[in-house]
Amino acid sequence: MSFATLVQRLDAYERLVRLDKPIGALLLLWPTLWAVWLAAEGRPSARIVIIFVLGTWLTRSAGCAVNDFADRNFDAHVERTRSRPLAAGEIRPIEALAVAAFLGLAAFGLVLFLNRFAILLSFVALAIAVAYPFSKRVFAFPQLILGVAFGFGIPMAYAAIRDALPLECWMLLAANVCYSFAYDTEYAMVDRNDDARLGMRTSALTLGTRDVPAVMLGYMLMLAILSGVGITLQMPAPYYLGLGVAWCMMIYHYFLIRGRTREGCFKAFRHNNWVGLAIFLGIVFSYPLRLPPL
Repeated sequence: MSFATLVQRLDAYERLVRLDKPIGALLLLWPTLWAVWLAAEGRPSARIVIIFVLGTWLTRSAGCAVNDFADRNFDAHVERTRSRPLAAGEIRPIEALAVAAFLGLAAFGLVLFLNRFAILLSFVALAIAVAYPFSKRVFAFPQLILGVAFGFGIPMAYAAIRDALPLECWMLLAANVCYSFAYDTEYAMVDRNDDARLGMRTSALTLGTRDVPAVMLGYMLMLAILSGVGITLQMPAPYYLGLGVAWCMMIYHYFLIRGRTREGCFKAFRHNNWVGLAIFLGIVFSYPLRLPPL
């Protein structure tokens, strides 16, 4: 194999696992970090943070390889995805599975540094992550499954730090399902025409003209649940400031998606990275000001 050929294949593997498009990893990472900080009451160890940051990135990359394998016969017919390595014939399906297996094992190697509870939960996370790409054939709202898959770092963080899954853990997971439903519906709105032609099932197709109200409802439910988390944990003002900033961004998303253009919907989807970051910063800056409960 020549050096030029090796470079081309490495580039194809990089695009397969989306190292060139980190937005998906960030959307998975922020809710995980919400949970890490809340579970550790603002004082997570460096070891835990490193494990969950690296684990999130590896898991997302493995999931992308599995997703492209599952969609390999569809992606070539979709404008946004026809240049993906599998769809373009740059790599073989078996190679995508090998990459996914390697990255999954690397992520599991990190999990082994956590406690038994977190290790057991990692198998549940794996099952959900593998099921998601195939759910788009049979389930009208696969975005709900994505929300659980993208949010499973939340119970794993609580398991690793608290060795328990308290009420706020499940509230955070529910909020992330609403969040993922909103932003992935925006994402699905980009591919609406192609998905309809190919017989795929997405929330954008199922909802029809109710897609924009449903996205905004998902956002509102997310913020309502996160407000409940704040009340439960007696969080101070910076926490709610973060939620307020996030809500302002969501209003901006409404103006981006109301025309249902590909460009506007995709821009709104990508902008959700800043929503997750705003909420995370609200959590981080809350703890130095937090008063002990009465």
